[in-house]
Amino acid sequence: MKTLQMMENVLIEKRIKVRTIIEKLINSPEPSVRYRIARDVLDKDPQSAEMLAMQEEIRNSDRVKQLLSEKQPDGTLPHHAYFKWAGSHWTLAMLAELCYPSGNSLLIPLREQELDWLLGEHHIQAYEEKRRKYGPERIRRCGSQEGYAIFSLYSLGLEDDRVKLLIDRLLECQWPDGGWNCDWHPKADTSSFHETWLPMRAIWLAAEKTGNGKLRETARQAAEVFLQRRMFRRVHGGEVIDPGFLKLHYPFYWHYTILNGLKVMAEMGLIHDPRCKEALDWLESKELPEGGYAADKKIYRVTTKTTASGCSLVGWGKSNGKSMNEFVTVEVLTVLHAAGRI
Repeated sequence: MKTLQMMENVLIEKRIKVRTIIEKLINSPEPSVRYRIARDVLDKDPQSAEMLAMQEEIRNSDRVKQLLSEKQPDGTLPHHAYFKWAGSHWTLAMLAELCYPSGNSLLIPLREQELDWLLGEHHIQAYEEKRRKYGPERIRRCGSQEGYAIFSLYSLGLEDDRVKLLIDRLLECQWPDGGWNCDWHPKADTSSFHETWLPMRAIWLAAEKTGNGKLRETARQAAEVFLQRRMFRRVHGGEVIDPGFLKLHYPFYWHYTILNGLKVMAEMGLIHDPRCKEALDWLESKELPEGGYAADKKIYRVTTKTTASGCSLVGWGKSNGKSMNEFVTVEVLTVLHAAGRI
């Protein structure tokens, strides 16, 4: 009886802590944090007047203005599309993650920059060379590139017929085990977590937008790459595949972690698969004593002008491993809510 009472007390304490953190986030000065917690944890209707108004706040926020501050008179950015982390590819990706309003024509020049790169002659030639070199069964391709482009353009309401070309390329480059890889080593025969999570997410979103059952099945095949490995362990021996998978950070960019892996499983309705349980347990265990979740590291440098690769025009919260990071916390709570754990 005493043990049961102790368990009940722990659950009550947990609920109070979670409610306190949600209250902090719903009052955050960052509108994208407020929007995400309202939509993904409190289940608010995205089409409600309140939520649409919040998206307008996102569009007019200081963060978005800074992300777009280097736009030139023609609406493009003065970088190669893939310039990390300030080229059009990454800028559109970050706007999509922030839930920027759909269908804004001011972003079309950025879309054109991105598609000119991905569908450009040089890019296509490199792709064809890899197909000839490695054969049609395991074409080496950084699928994260097409993946984030497809995801961003659909999320931002900027898709057109050219997006199908990117999807077709991913379908052609999918490896037999369901994922993607850009490993040049001839003996590489297993998909990469880093190169698979974004194509999987993008193809699932494309399936949701178009009702295409083939795309839905393709995404589910990719999910097996992760689920067979319990989201972070080797099939044989059970060791952790990469210690970096256990480091929380935001933004994810192309890097895989348990958190963004589980995020996509939640988006695909697979979060209740029993093979997610160990990863969910681990994620839940990362809660700070006072509630919320920390970023263990960051993979960007903040600068007011992007002159070197790896720079960001904005910061994304604390990354000391000890203090709550709002962006990381929203992502974790979204996953735990989808899993029925909060």
